Amino acid sequence: MIASIRTLGAVLVAGALLTGCAGMSQTDQRVLSGGAIGAGGGAVLGAIGGDAGLGAILGGAAGLAGGYLWDQHKQSEADAYHRGYNDARRPPPRRRY
Repeated sequence: MIASIRTLGAVLVAGALLTGCAGMSQTDQRVLSGGAIGAGGGAVLGAIGGDAGLGAILGGAAGLAGGYLWDQHKQSEADAYHRGYNDARRPPPRRRY
């Protein structure tokens, strides 16, 4: 009975994790992912240093900033790609002789 409850709990948690970011923009997803990764890494390093909570807070803040900067970089890459694509599709100017 306990094994089936644990299995059900694991399935519910997995489902919530998979659908939790469904309605978010790419910016939201990248910033949240950066914060979560930073908090996890900060907690590990903080636990080694003696204060996991402080490490998680500082790592999360750094991860949020890193996720935001990564998003801005990816958006500028996409904008440059679309500008180049649209410029290539434009017909060349007519030459007058």
